[in-house]
Amino acid sequence: MSASAAPSPSPDDRRPILICGPTASGKSGLALALAERLNGVVVNADALQVYDGWRVLTARPPAGDEARAPHRLYGHVPPSEPYSTGRWLAEAGDEIAAARASGRVPILVGGTGLYFTALTEGLADIPPTPPAIRAAAEAELARLGLPAFAEALRARDPETHARLDLANPRRVLRAWEALETTGRPLARLQAETPPPVLALTDARAIRLMPERETLYAGIDARFAAMLEEGALDEARAAMDWEAPASTAMQALGAAELIAHLRGEMSLDEARELAARATRRYAKRQLSWARNRLGAWPAAATPAEAFRALTGEA
Repeated sequence: MSASAAPSPSPDDRRPILICGPTASGKSGLALALAERLNGVVVNADALQVYDGWRVLTARPPAGDEARAPHRLYGHVPPSEPYSTGRWLAEAGDEIAAARASGRVPILVGGTGLYFTALTEGLADIPPTPPAIRAAAEAELARLGLPAFAEALRARDPETHARLDLANPRRVLRAWEALETTGRPLARLQAETPPPVLALTDARAIRLMPERETLYAGIDARFAAMLEEGALDEARAAMDWEAPASTAMQALGAAELIAHLRGEMSLDEARELAARATRRYAKRQLSWARNRLGAWPAAATPAEAFRALTGEA
């Protein structure tokens, strides 16, 4: 796979750069290389790398990389706080403006595709979910299980159900919560979306779409490296967090490593289950990008993406 046809960038192109791709595809390294080459600021677009306490397990850029170029919206949220797409959109908009004001190129990078669609297509103005409604929805999900819960949503809101990633419990919960909170289908609320913060035509975008076998091998190797770099210590520390937000505990591998620390499985079992869950997640990310970001140029490797974005051989 090579980068799809796109106009060659001019040397003075200062438009923001958007990089979306699955976990372990080399996004962070690409963003750093571009930041160093183009006087850029790297802005996080990953829903879990925002959390303090998860550096190794979420593959947040190491401190050495953060010292080589400015990095924003990494590790700035306590584990006790929920974090929404709306909050990210506001913060990312501020970072884009600040980077531009300082003469730098904003480089937004991450695997949370919803952040990019919110940025370039707009985000529906949906009121926050009241705690009582959220608790009731989560209890219903736990009682029914995800497939039956999704089917219950379909019976009430077939329009939104048809557009959801039904393997993602947070997305199904969000649709249920919006219906309970507003009495209106999420799909219709989204249809009333205000203008985007950044039009896609005003940005340089690329999606990393590696070959699946290469990606899966990288996932397995990276998780083994994470264990050597302290992922187990992070999981142990997370066991002592007071009332962590459910979003903070969705870091891939966290549940398996915590289960190991509780004596529920061996480290080898935890490693295999975590790697398997990560591979499945990456597969969903690839499918989502094909379906929702099909207009973006694609590259199989970070090197291809770098050439496409800079025009350099």
